[in-house]
Amino acid sequence: MAMVSEFLGQLTLSYGAQEVEPKFPTVVPERDFDPSKDATRIETAIKTKGVDEQTVIDILTRRSTEQRKEIAFEYERIAKKDLTAALKGALSGPLEALMLGLMRSTAQYDASELKASMKGLGTDEETLIEIVCSRNNKELEEIKKVYKDMFKKEVEKDIAGDTSGDFAKLLLALVQTKRDEPSNVVDYEKIDEDARSLYEAGVKRKGTDVATWISIMSQRNVPHLQKVFERYKSYSPYDIKESIRKEVKGDMEKSFLTLVESIENRQLYFANKLNDAMKGKGAKEKVVTRIMVSRCEVDLMKIRTEFRNEYKISLYQTIAEHTKGDYQNALLSLCGGDD
Repeated sequence: MAMVSEFLGQLTLSYGAQEVEPKFPTVVPERDFDPSKDATRIETAIKTKGVDEQTVIDILTRRSTEQRKEIAFEYERIAKKDLTAALKGALSGPLEALMLGLMRSTAQYDASELKASMKGLGTDEETLIEIVCSRNNKELEEIKKVYKDMFKKEVEKDIAGDTSGDFAKLLLALVQTKRDEPSNVVDYEKIDEDARSLYEAGVKRKGTDVATWISIMSQRNVPHLQKVFERYKSYSPYDIKESIRKEVKGDMEKSFLTLVESIENRQLYFANKLNDAMKGKGAKEKVVTRIMVSRCEVDLMKIRTEFRNEYKISLYQTIAEHTKGDYQNALLSLCGGDD
């Protein structure tokens, strides 16, 4: 029961102008928290011959972002060196990437993943699409602010420099966070109008009027769009996802599908991504790490529920089957339990 009451204590609900979604974290603040004790234990674990990874995992995956910050502060005081640099030197491979991810806030982590997706030759479109198309207004605002602090550059500038055409237009429209906030009033006329516009801009005509799709999908609020997608079926012989597959290809198809899936059910979208990343032999570690780190203090508990409902096996068991070693232990700890 302790976990449940702790978890319920974490829920934050807010009504009114700002769209604040309730939180369903698997990682919550440690009750009997002692940062200097944690920092000392980590220092001992890192100094141990062969590194005691399990102690590092046990501490960092069961503390909140704010608590990890305090541990880092104490670590520097005790060990006279930076904790992130010490972890980099002591760990390697996917475990290192995961632990370094945990040393950042959710917004800092998302911002650094975005930056990495646009660095050097070639763009990692999958990461770019996942983050930009699945985050809400509040998360995107925070990412933009943190991105500028961390990299001294506007995220919009980097996206514009790294992408082109309609793909760039869609991402930039989303990053501008022009999405309406949810309202208590359901405007059926507007729902009908938007559904018809999406149909007339796509399936009904030759070629696709992508600008109309972008403006509707980047500006309307989530509950409104959910009803638009439902209403769309009364105009089109195909549902919205089938229409997207018919009308656009490549990055545009992936982006619109990500948008629709996260609008319809964001946690199911992440559950599906995790399942896709752990199909067959091994796992796409980068994708698994990104979702587990970025959602563990946001909605991973709900992602777990969606995963179980959709695949009739728990996320915990799936991770246990498709990963191994210390990396597996860290993921299972972030997962926070079996369902």
